[in-house]
Amino acid sequence: MDYLWIALGSALGGMARHGVAVAAADRFGSTLPWGTLVVNVVGSFSIGFLASLAAAGRGPFDAIATQRFLMVGLLGGFTTFSSFSLQTLQLFEQGQRGSAMGNVVVSVALCLVGVWLGTRIGRVLAG
Repeated sequence: MDYLWIALGSALGGMARHGVAVAAADRFGSTLPWGTLVVNVVGSFSIGFLASLAAAGRGPFDAIATQRFLMVGLLGGFTTFSSFSLQTLQLFEQGQRGSAMGNVVVSVALCLVGVWLGTRIGRVLAG
């Protein structure tokens, strides 16, 4: 049954990732992978938040099935580190070395801030 929850979460996460990518490209253009950046920051925040609630045994988040659906499935399907890597390589290959390096620095820094902030807020709410 775990695999069914993971599969469902992955499908929903993948659809959400695509929606965010399309919306970001429409809003900000496609010169940089803005959608991927947004997805990775939101996903990092969310996994930190959910992990801290699960560790505190709060509500439904301490149930293994819920964790697998949300963290493995939904967020696994939503976050796009592999896309980030490919897009950064493509920027390098297109001679946009500054943009590629900027993408790496900004993505890693904001994702670390996201997971830290999500963890802090989750711990506060968990008591």
